[in-house]
Amino acid sequence: MAVEQELAFTSALEQAELIRSRMVSPVELVDIYLERIDRLNPQLNCYLTVAYESARASAEVAEVALARRQSDLPAFHGVPIAIKDMADTAGIRTTWGSAGYRDRVPERDAFVVRKLKSAGFIVLGKTNTPEFASGSTDPVGYGPCRNPWNPERTVFGSSGGAGSALAAGLCPIAHGSDAGGSIRLPAAACGVVGLKPSRGRVSNELPGWDLLLQEGPLARTVADAAAMLDTIQGYAPGDPFWAPQPLRPFREEAGADPGRLRIGFMTDVKDGTPPGDGSVYARAAVPAQAEVQEAVRAVAEKLEGLGHSVAEEAPDWGGWELSAVLMWGYTAPWLAMEDELPPFSVLDPIQQQALEMIRKVSLKDYVKMMNAGQRRAREVVSFWNDHDILVLPTVAGPASRIEALRDAEGRPSRDLPIGPFCFFWNVTGQPAISLPLATFSDGMPLGVQLVAAPGAEATLIRVSAQLEAAMAGPRRRPAVS
Repeated sequence: MAVEQELAFTSALEQAELIRSRMVSPVELVDIYLERIDRLNPQLNCYLTVAYESARASAEVAEVALARRQSDLPAFHGVPIAIKDMADTAGIRTTWGSAGYRDRVPERDAFVVRKLKSAGFIVLGKTNTPEFASGSTDPVGYGPCRNPWNPERTVFGSSGGAGSALAAGLCPIAHGSDAGGSIRLPAAACGVVGLKPSRGRVSNELPGWDLLLQEGPLARTVADAAAMLDTIQGYAPGDPFWAPQPLRPFREEAGADPGRLRIGFMTDVKDGTPPGDGSVYARAAVPAQAEVQEAVRAVAEKLEGLGHSVAEEAPDWGGWELSAVLMWGYTAPWLAMEDELPPFSVLDPIQQQALEMIRKVSLKDYVKMMNAGQRRAREVVSFWNDHDILVLPTVAGPASRIEALRDAEGRPSRDLPIGPFCFFWNVTGQPAISLPLATFSDGMPLGVQLVAAPGAEATLIRVSAQLEAAMAGPRRRPAVS
């Protein structure tokens, strides 16, 4: 059992090497994770669907391929992975977190899933997500995902199941998607690495979400996240955005010398609550708690000690304009698809509220708000003309208790300690990462966020790996693990 426990918490890159050297088999790894899922998922509810048969069958195929040849195998041959239940998986139930799609089984894999499978990954199952990836991970049709550090706490969202599964040792690496913090927020809550790539780095198959949504990794290490990004990046014909090709694999950037970087940091922002009820997505008025601000300052001091030029300065994010882009830019595509959605009465109260809000916005006002947000985004990005990295909080405070997520009507609470720190970079399209570099006084993980210029994942990965080596102490394991 001790050996299996260690394997469960071994990084994906290390597992790939163990498989290649025949120290462990794909079948053995899959069985370890399936046993752990059976034992711990009832407490955490991080998987909505477990792919027992297909995972074992894929592991057996991988084992045969390994026996026949040990060279020319894909980078993650035989390594298990968890897929967020927003990405279609052929033959494996994909619900989008909606009770209205409880029995939906796609016939084809999404772009990112095809990429992951071609890299050798074996799909263990589909992880919990709020309905249509909107809100904290407590879908009314499937129940809340619980934090393995304290099962009474949330994992935020929307890639909450991915963060919980990874932290609890129910997968070695996980797929997520991020339209306003949905990779980085769960990563911070669960004490793992969460990387949102640049706009256009990974092809997006969800029409209407190209502006905000990026798919990316949740991982144990920066190197794992970089290597997974290598496998999923790419352009598909017709993509409206695409990022510049990297000069070399991102995996090679983890451990490379970042040089002396120009780094700014911010510990909080001014109240930027948009007009009207902007609390559904932005929650921009929530200030960062003292422990969060202290953690950011500690990272800034460490970076200065590592030889970088560091100053407390940040872009003027401008308040409500960016919030409006997030709210309306995310909600409007669902309104356009309303005829294809489950009946309004079946939808989560969060979706009901969002659709009610967007219906009240005229086309003229919608276009004006989106244009204003994009103008502000250009001004924000200009900060990187004179800086390489911005350091700031990922979230405003520790993960909330699950019962605090919703009000009496089932709609999002206004008091969650999320803050506005993540969604800026979905609007500007910049790469951002949350690193588990600190701990709250109550023992919950505390993530700190780094942001680079558009397309500059290489710089982001270099300095993130440098911080990981300098600040990450002995890795703790959560109570439910």
